Amino acid sequence: MTPPSTDLTAPAVFVDGRMARRDRNRIAVLDAVIALFAEGVLDPVPDEVAARSGLSVRSVYRYFEDRDALLQAAIGHNLDRVMPLFLIHGIGEGAFDMRVAHFATARLRLYEAVVASFRASCARGTADKIIHDQVDLTRRALREQTEKHFAPELRKFAAPARRARGAALDALTQFDTLDHYRIQRQFSPRETRALLVEAIVALLTPVPEPRKAQS
Repeated sequence: MTPPSTDLTAPAVFVDGRMARRDRNRIAVLDAVIALFAEGVLDPVPDEVAARSGLSVRSVYRYFEDRDALLQAAIGHNLDRVMPLFLIHGIGEGAFDMRVAHFATARLRLYEAVVASFRASCARGTADKIIHDQVDLTRRALREQTEKHFAPELRKFAAPARRARGAALDALTQFDTLDHYRIQRQFSPRETRALLVEAIVALLTPVPEPRKAQS
């Protein structure tokens, strides 16, 4: 008679292996969606996702209850992955020229990492409130970061001018504008960075008032 198994870890190993496979497949699905975003397929259907991930359509729906949940999860997955790029170390500190250069580099690096998901979010946001709210939250976070980084310069302007220049600075550095430079105007990353640096310096450098003529 074969004695009963005393390997108490066997069920746990089986369950852990199944969960690990499920996690791998789920991530493969999300990565497939992001890859399709990058190719310009901003609203992929499950058949396209399944083909790209190497899984069946049934498997895709096993991990996500519907198409909205799939696209929301993919956008969130990409944001989680690039979250460290949102940070600007020493924000608001240092000489102005150094901060401008650092900011332009950091914002463009972030843009390049998230632009595919951002385009998909904007395209899908008209029909999906969760994604729409995420786009608004991202824009607000970028605006607040920009204002904090250049707070010393903005404070030099009187209130009306500070508000106007802050708004112009925000518009200049949002992903929508960077996308316009890169796609519509066909600027290279290097040209776009140079444009940002020049425009930020121009916006935040007070123009001396003309000297009054002496009578």
